[in-house]
Amino acid sequence: MFLQMKIAKKLLFVCLAITLLLVLLAAGCQPEQDNGTAVLGDEVLNIYGTDPHTLDPAISGDATSHEYIMQIYSGLVRLDDELQPVADIAEEWKVSNDGKTYTFTLRRDVKFHDGKEVTAYDFKYSWERACLPETGSQTAPTYLGDIVGADEMLAGVAPDISGVRVVNDYTLEVTIDAPRPYFIYKMAYTTAFVVDRENVESAINWWRTPNGTGPFKLGKWKENELIRLDRNADYYGQVAQLASVNFQLLAGVPMNLYETGEIDVTGVSLSYIDKVTDERGPFLQDLMIVPQLSFSYIGFNCSKPPFDDPDIRRAFSMAIDKEKIASLTYRNMVEVAYGILPPGLPGYNEDLDGLEFDAEQAKELIENSSYGDVSALPQITITDAGWGASIGGSMEAIIAQWKQNLGVDVQVRLLEPDIFLYSLMEEKDEMYSMGWIADYPHPQDFLEILFKGSSKNNYGEYLNEQVDALLEEAGLEMDNERSLELYQQVEQLLVNDAACIPLWFGQNYILVKDYVENYNPTPLGIPRYNEIVIE
Repeated sequence: MFLQMKIAKKLLFVCLAITLLLVLLAAGCQPEQDNGTAVLGDEVLNIYGTDPHTLDPAISGDATSHEYIMQIYSGLVRLDDELQPVADIAEEWKVSNDGKTYTFTLRRDVKFHDGKEVTAYDFKYSWERACLPETGSQTAPTYLGDIVGADEMLAGVAPDISGVRVVNDYTLEVTIDAPRPYFIYKMAYTTAFVVDRENVESAINWWRTPNGTGPFKLGKWKENELIRLDRNADYYGQVAQLASVNFQLLAGVPMNLYETGEIDVTGVSLSYIDKVTDERGPFLQDLMIVPQLSFSYIGFNCSKPPFDDPDIRRAFSMAIDKEKIASLTYRNMVEVAYGILPPGLPGYNEDLDGLEFDAEQAKELIENSSYGDVSALPQITITDAGWGASIGGSMEAIIAQWKQNLGVDVQVRLLEPDIFLYSLMEEKDEMYSMGWIADYPHPQDFLEILFKGSSKNNYGEYLNEQVDALLEEAGLEMDNERSLELYQQVEQLLVNDAACIPLWFGQNYILVKDYVENYNPTPLGIPRYNEIVIE
């Protein structure tokens, strides 16, 4: 419950706050960001967190930023518990007979956090802003690029997106370049969320005081210490029963914080798996294991030696004993991957023919390659996310196996995790370590987005004309069964060509206190905090 004040006291408080802010700005200081009144009374959920890279929906491409953005903002549609698109700000939509024009009818009760009404004009502005070259969005080409005119605006040769038309305040017409069954899923991605123009134009770092439409408002953000999300009592959907969610930023070892009751939910790292699965211990009853539509892999820089040679890529793939690493390093907390599409995703192929561990064949592949011998290979470095000089256990094990099975010394170069994804295209070395979590349950979200020649997320610059042609055919095929068959063909081609080294499919191990109800993260990994109840 928010603190109630008389009007006179409220005005005095506002005046004092404005005066203090002006003084701080005049002094060149950065005030602590506190955008809401302290919460008194109602339940608060405490969890561990880290600072987001951004709270700008048009820019965000990482899971950490998404977790906050998904609570603060919203879009035309969202994905339900079965990961199917359902109405959100749009109360309904219709698709033309040719499958190319979507007409969205907006709800009339949606407001930004400051009380301004949301209209179709706000969506047109939001998407066109995302496609402005100066916005620098790496996600807009992928998630808005199907809309007619989006590519031209991204290229800076058009002033607007011609395929987006405001019919009236509550009707938005969107025309895409071809009928694509997965397009509606893209509308649930953060790049398609609505932002407030006045908010965006108020400051360079406007997203530090965002005016969203979601079930929570940003109440407080003190870097490296706390992010507090406060309930949006005027939310058009299910209003949160929680008064707020406190993200304790870098507050210590999450497991220790959970044990002492300082946080109510935590992920379980490898170091604590024995402790939480002990049948005689206190944590097993709190443990939930949630399958995740995720894929970890090692990407090759296919644009430069030595991984422009498919035989070298295959050799490095077959020189890794993934089963051994999964057992000894990961304690079987991950599932070994020989393909790209994770179990549970439409199109998953349990009969896929993968490149399995075979050290002798790996050596033969190098001998038969254009290099002939490992001594002829150039220096190879793998780019990974991390701090300092510390590398993870699995990466250390993989590098050791390359040394043992191929006689190759691979170096590691670390990029800070918060910039890794956003800098990888320019910063990558000969290889890179990468993970991908589904944005929506469709094989296009993995195969096309990660490996099509023209994709912005094709960090390895892999190019295969046969793959590209099949991806285009699969994306336009309206018969779902035939489409999935085509995607399976693509996956097999990518595996045969060693477009990457598949490593693991993930699952989340999470501890949740028994008084926390409805904490239900989907296979995409992000819970809906407005559904959570603390008893």
